[in-house]
Amino acid sequence: MCSRRCEGLAGKATAIAHGAATIVNAIALGKGAAFGVDLWTKAEVKLTDEPSVFEADITSDPKESTLLVERTVARVLQRFRLEKSFGAKVRTWSDIPAARGLKSSSVAANATTLATVAALGKELDDLEIIKIGVEAAFDAKCTITGAFDDACASYFGGAVITDNTSREILKQMPLPKDLMVMFHVPPQKAYTINSDVARLQTVKPLVELAFEKAIEGKIWEALTLNGIVYSAASNQNAAIAIDALAAGAVAAGLCGKGPAVTAVATADNVDKVKVALQKYEGEVLTAHINSEKARVL
Repeated sequence: MCSRRCEGLAGKATAIAHGAATIVNAIALGKGAAFGVDLWTKAEVKLTDEPSVFEADITSDPKESTLLVERTVARVLQRFRLEKSFGAKVRTWSDIPAARGLKSSSVAANATTLATVAALGKELDDLEIIKIGVEAAFDAKCTITGAFDDACASYFGGAVITDNTSREILKQMPLPKDLMVMFHVPPQKAYTINSDVARLQTVKPLVELAFEKAIEGKIWEALTLNGIVYSAASNQNAAIAIDALAAGAVAAGLCGKGPAVTAVATADNVDKVKVALQKYEGEVLTAHINSEKARVL
């Protein structure tokens, strides 16, 4: 563990970041939008005095690659020029299934960055913390756009519209807390880096329309249009979202690159929408909209 070099440092910290869901997937445009949900990932970081040695354990999904978590810690240490001083042991645990389009990578990177900064006894502003996670996601090859929109929605909560290419927040909006969010989560995994980008970019004009809706504040129309367009472009089953809409969902569509589908409903329609989603193989997760910032615990 961390001995002499850790004097004056916390040496250990735990942080939490919450989940997010797609409003507009940024793959086609380089601009996107997402909103926060109260699923979560926690990361515990313990500094060691073995520089560049990182041990990571994803306790909720031990078969998943730990590269993103390791690269995130490495990026934080580099930011403070401490990569020759410390290594780390990292443990993450989460209620977000990995590789289903549910932003597990962005959320894990946010929680890990926050915990590492806190373990070092340092502080960084919110956007710098988010951007470290985005860079780590590129390092680990688990993103195409950097997923800055997802990372911001996870970190800040509410709805966030971003330019992922320039890493700027274009607009932030609070969302009504009385809506419920359901995810239909199929059993199979799909990794973002394997997406057929050229094919997804063929629908760019339609995604532009969805993005314009989001900027106008018509978040749920944007989510539904985006989801159906990307489902068609990636040969995924749009009927799941259509059935949710027919059952009374306010919005429904593919989350990220899928295969999960998001459905948003008022409290009085939750049960009907859930029944519609349960017709399809997989599990249905239920969450609330999140407006809490990521934080150190």
